[in-house]
Amino acid sequence: MTDAANAADALFRSLTGEAPIGTWSAPGRVNLIGEHTDYNDGFVLPFAIQQRTHVALGIRPDAGIRVASTFASEPVTVPLAELDALFPGRREDVPEWAAYALGVAWALLRAAGVDPESVPGVDLAIASDVPIGAGLSSSAAIEGATAAALNDTWNLGQDAVALARIGRTAENEAVGAPTGIMDQMASMLGREDAAIFLDCRSLETQIVDLGFADAGLQLVVIDTGVKHSHATGGYGERRAACERGAAIMGVEALRDLSVTDLPRAEQLMDDVTFRRVRHVVTENQRVLDTVHALRTDGPRAIGDLLRASHASMRDDFEISVPELDTAVDAAMSAGAIGARMTGGGFGGAAIALVDRDRVDDVRDAAIAAFSASGFTAPTVFTVVPSAGAGRES
Repeated sequence: MTDAANAADALFRSLTGEAPIGTWSAPGRVNLIGEHTDYNDGFVLPFAIQQRTHVALGIRPDAGIRVASTFASEPVTVPLAELDALFPGRREDVPEWAAYALGVAWALLRAAGVDPESVPGVDLAIASDVPIGAGLSSSAAIEGATAAALNDTWNLGQDAVALARIGRTAENEAVGAPTGIMDQMASMLGREDAAIFLDCRSLETQIVDLGFADAGLQLVVIDTGVKHSHATGGYGERRAACERGAAIMGVEALRDLSVTDLPRAEQLMDDVTFRRVRHVVTENQRVLDTVHALRTDGPRAIGDLLRASHASMRDDFEISVPELDTAVDAAMSAGAIGARMTGGGFGGAAIALVDRDRVDDVRDAAIAAFSASGFTAPTVFTVVPSAGAGRES
């Protein structure tokens, strides 16, 4: 068992005095490319990582749900029958960390059409080694592990895509973060040594072999330590701009535009709205180009696309921060093939595709650059494409 798995088990035992009936886990994710395209019905290319959130579960003698986390001092208990009253209208009545798990329970019961009084109460103990606020989707890992645990325990029969939808509903409505479905799909459907090419409109997925190991490459994460939250304003403002741009162009979503539509868009929109639209349209094309490059030429061919993605997020979508730009520049100066920020922005992490024998060079360069800029030292580690959510014991 990992440290996080042991921590979830220990927390459960301290909470209840008993062993859990089972443990489940779900991974965080790195998005290789395709940022802020998901809620625009576009394309993304994430992969699940080895860092995971673990949930230990047991049955309660009453019809309540209690959630505890190693990140919180006190557990939160809610009667299952009150979840409908709690979400979304009274979500402020519970701490945000608890709303992720409780929101999954609420969305799962609603999606399955099940009366809360027909399922047993549960205790959930949560521990994770997915960095929080780093753009590696710690929230989807909580949602995926909780959804898998409750789906199995309550025998609700929801498949992986349905559980991803349930996680998104929890994040959008119970937590109040207007995110798309990429994170949940990656966490539920991850495969070892591969990325998930996801059409966020149809939810059709294709597995794309990454070939990092065979090419002698590793994916390095540079966590800036700058925390972000999707429930705060910057993310929502970007989404509103995208919806405004789609309405101006008379399309359902920005997915329906191509690069050839951008000259007309520029004539119709104010500068800020146009640049938001340009990022999404060009980023969608970069995802398609990355998938093609991986399949035809291998991972060493995607460096320019990663760099262009970061420039677009920095200049057009304006979601980078100085620490992220410093991380990307340092990685490139140390010989990375490509680098970009990953995740929703306003903080979090950058990723760099690096030759295996240059990982230490990239780590040292990032630490030195942060020190020279007066920033707090970043956390630098490698990630490996890994399996999705499931039962551990």
